[in-house]
Amino acid sequence: MAQQHVYTFGGQSADGDRTMKNTLGGKGANLAEMAKQGFPVPAGFTITTDVCVHYSKNDRQYPEGVKEQVEAALGKIEETMGAKFGSDENPLLLSCRSGARESMPGMMDTVLNIGLNEKTVAALIKQSGDERFAWDSYRRFVQMYGDVVLGVERDEQNEDPFETILDKAREDAGVEYDYELTVDQLKDIVSKFKAVVKEQKGRDFPEDPMEQLWGAIGAVFDSWDNDRAVVYRRQYGIPHEWGTATNVQAMVFGNLGDDCATGVGLTRNGADGTPGFNGDYLINAQGEDVVAGIRTPKRIEETLEKDMPEAYRELNDIGKRLEAHYKDIQDIEFTVQKGKVWMLQTRNAKRTGFAAVRIAHDLVEEGVIDSKEALNPRRIPADDLNQLLQPIFNTADKKKAQDAGQLLTTGINAGPGAASGKVVLTAEAAEAQANKDPDVSLVLVRKETSPEDLRGMRVAKGILTAQGGASSHAALVSRQMGKACIVGAQELQINYAQKTVSVGGTTLKEGDDISIDGFTGEVFAGLIPTSPSEVMQVLDGEMKAEDSETYQRYSKIMSWADEHRKLNVRANAESDDAAEAVAFGAEGIGLCRTEHMFFGHLDEIREMILAETAEARQKAVDQLLPFQKEDFTKLFTTLAGKPVTIRLLDPPLHEFLSDRHLEEEPGLDEKLAKIAGVTKEDVHRRVSELHELNPMLGHRGCRLGVVYPEVTRMQATAIFEAAVATKQAGHEVFPEVMIPLVGFKTEFENQAAVVREAAKAVFEKAGVEIPYTVGTMIEIPRAALRADEIAEGAEFFSFGTNDLTQTTLGISRDDYGSFMPQYREMDIVPADPFQTIDQPGVGRLMKIGIEGGRSTRKDLKIGICGEHGGDPKSVMFCHDAGLNYVSCSPRRIPIARLAAAQAAIAAG
Repeated sequence: MAQQHVYTFGGQSADGDRTMKNTLGGKGANLAEMAKQGFPVPAGFTITTDVCVHYSKNDRQYPEGVKEQVEAALGKIEETMGAKFGSDENPLLLSCRSGARESMPGMMDTVLNIGLNEKTVAALIKQSGDERFAWDSYRRFVQMYGDVVLGVERDEQNEDPFETILDKAREDAGVEYDYELTVDQLKDIVSKFKAVVKEQKGRDFPEDPMEQLWGAIGAVFDSWDNDRAVVYRRQYGIPHEWGTATNVQAMVFGNLGDDCATGVGLTRNGADGTPGFNGDYLINAQGEDVVAGIRTPKRIEETLEKDMPEAYRELNDIGKRLEAHYKDIQDIEFTVQKGKVWMLQTRNAKRTGFAAVRIAHDLVEEGVIDSKEALNPRRIPADDLNQLLQPIFNTADKKKAQDAGQLLTTGINAGPGAASGKVVLTAEAAEAQANKDPDVSLVLVRKETSPEDLRGMRVAKGILTAQGGASSHAALVSRQMGKACIVGAQELQINYAQKTVSVGGTTLKEGDDISIDGFTGEVFAGLIPTSPSEVMQVLDGEMKAEDSETYQRYSKIMSWADEHRKLNVRANAESDDAAEAVAFGAEGIGLCRTEHMFFGHLDEIREMILAETAEARQKAVDQLLPFQKEDFTKLFTTLAGKPVTIRLLDPPLHEFLSDRHLEEEPGLDEKLAKIAGVTKEDVHRRVSELHELNPMLGHRGCRLGVVYPEVTRMQATAIFEAAVATKQAGHEVFPEVMIPLVGFKTEFENQAAVVREAAKAVFEKAGVEIPYTVGTMIEIPRAALRADEIAEGAEFFSFGTNDLTQTTLGISRDDYGSFMPQYREMDIVPADPFQTIDQPGVGRLMKIGIEGGRSTRKDLKIGICGEHGGDPKSVMFCHDAGLNYVSCSPRRIPIARLAAAQAAIAAG
């Protein structure tokens, strides 16, 4: 028996159903389901996704049997609808639409009114009694078919020749809309459209209905590989090899008169989730009019009941029945023909994060679904929680700015949110302005940022860099701080000397207004108003929870997530943002970056760097100990009762003192010479010694502690003295000391010995014993490969996936922005590896490390503290790999909690 390639539906029966999305695509499966459930669906058939795959791989040839099955299915449509395709007495007209298994709205092609020619248009006039309707339908068909199937091209001015003819016809007729054109004018337009086809393609417009149909089917299959469809799939992770189904369906008409309409409705509001049938419709129009914006549509919830009371009641009832059937908000396309309602599509509606949370919450409250189903990633993609947490631009104001030509450039959207403020080019200037006016709004604009810019980053509303990628310093810190951030905006020309930022012909000076959209990567000149989210207002104590329904629903979703997840979720945070991390639900600190604490005490750390002897270095670092102890005490107190993982000093010393610092701060060399008791020449010599060609693989991490053990000793002493102080103040404390960048067991043993000696000395002096652990970051391949050896001493592992990705792939996370967009565009990589774990490569090393570590230490606690810890796909991988926890920036914690629950539910 030949393989079935074509599935029919209509007349309250169908070959398929809603479970066959992989074969029939979402549209075809739902049309079949609606037909079986007795909804009014025009008869049609679906050609499967497998045919598209075959067609694409075999030079646009169809599998054996497809044409015969299409002809048979066409006969069923004719029988059900009581009309005949190509008849010059009672013509059946068809539509041809795409339908992939995942909704890709507007990305592929559609052709309507297939079957019209000079003979059938006359029959349609006789059949409908409306000559204008028939010629309007024919005009639409020739235009759409010429564009989609025949590929009529735009002119040298990038103008659509069909639209040019239409514009001229309306202008000559003195009318604004197409529906105001007369029959004679429409006839003339059709004639001119056909002339364009003849001129461009060297052939007559096809008159044979079957030729038209097969041309449309091929065009829909071809559209699977058009540029916008490919880009959309890449953006949303839809596999290119899936293919699309093609749906051929009997036409019904919303443009037959004032008792006809076409529209798109939702059973709840897709923007905010409020209940009630809503959407857009047009009277006396065809479907593309609503989507294309040719006419301003009416709102279903406002006027449809008055315009068409019976149709409104039927559509409202259908919407309720469909939502009850699918147990989710539905997006429906409909046509009303002479008062009769026809359903052309239903699908689970796209929705914002705000709407997703409300709809999932409300459906549970209504008893439609349970809490486990509410957490389904199809209902609430974990990343969409961002929208509830971040400030956003007012949509109307943003569009106004775009229309006014204020859009300057686009970079990598590294930190979600929206920020408007004055351009400031240095951290020092930002801090000075903030000290002068705490309410000032600033956007820090840099070629790139370094840890020394931390003070400026803290006071800025947003961060914009010309260089770097999604795991660059600016990106990592901005996400931790919850700042809107765009990196890699390579068109920016930043001149620090002249204090200007230039893009194309626009130049902004320091102090000029700028706005950045961290959701889209767009950069605007001027101010665009922002709005804080209610969730953040509640978490920050600026609003009571009972006053915010949005927060209450968010909180309920989070409580359901916590019931189901198995992974613990910690925060990458220091003392300043630890309280916020706890408010977001952090169950501990997975990464405290101790170097961030040094930037408030640069003189002391630079004195240590300039020291020539161990004794001088010890004297210098001893000055830092009280500051470190104070920070750690604050951190332990804030996290009382929760584990705190503190990473010892990691970055290379040149980040604290380099030629750049000496150039940007005139007189710094003389100042440091006095502090360290050396000459200016000694300062410059030492800076030169610190210079490294590849500092990220140079003298950093545990290598610093091995060469300068006094630094490790000072930090360990500060940690344990803070722990003792916290315990003596009545708080539980669980310190975890993490040795960074270990590759050899001996490196770990060297540094662990220093840490344990410091602990012993502090505890003996205080007369207090505090349980603690010493572990390591697994962030270079050798550590993963030799994890069994390292685990002989290490009591926990934490995967530093930022550096592990960098060292595994041999790609600098600060420089990859120059080529990664092309890699994504060309599908060299499926995702940005610094945002989502490269599971076959980096993920494989992680699994080797997990297996090796636990082969030595069965109960080894293992987590992840790279920025991947807040990425939903990476969190799901961590769950499957058997990690104990993930750690991420504070504002990614809700996302990680939800993703962890989704992973646990999916795993059963």
